[in-house]
Amino acid sequence: MRESLKPGIRYEHRFIVPSSKTVPALYPESDEFMAMPEVFATGFLVGFLEWACIKAIKPHLDWPQEQTVGTHIDVSHEAATPPGLEVTASVVLIAVEGRKLVFDVEAHDGIDLISRGRHERFIINKEKFDARLDAKKNTI
Repeated sequence: MRESLKPGIRYEHRFIVPSSKTVPALYPESDEFMAMPEVFATGFLVGFLEWACIKAIKPHLDWPQEQTVGTHIDVSHEAATPPGLEVTASVVLIAVEGRKLVFDVEAHDGIDLISRGRHERFIINKEKFDARLDAKKNTI
């Protein structure tokens, strides 16, 4: 990680919600999800917040050798967002504790605040991570 990776890094990320990121699309194998309203799914919202955090810190890592993985998420989902609206994630890196990174996150859909909370990521060495993953796959 570079010396520039310090608390205070801010980033905004925008995305227009397509139908493919709504609740029925989250698990099309699930009859229950298929019957639910076509709104931005919490599962995809979490991924969107992670995406914003990754983009915020990518210039401060030795990418692609260094990457990050999500290790904790604690966010609300406060308002429904239909497809076609643009969502904006605003993230702030608030702590760097060794390889652990802590972010304040929130998202807005132009009408409502739809999410707020905290997200933690951990810096990994991609080659070592992949080697451990391959070893785990070999136990199957």
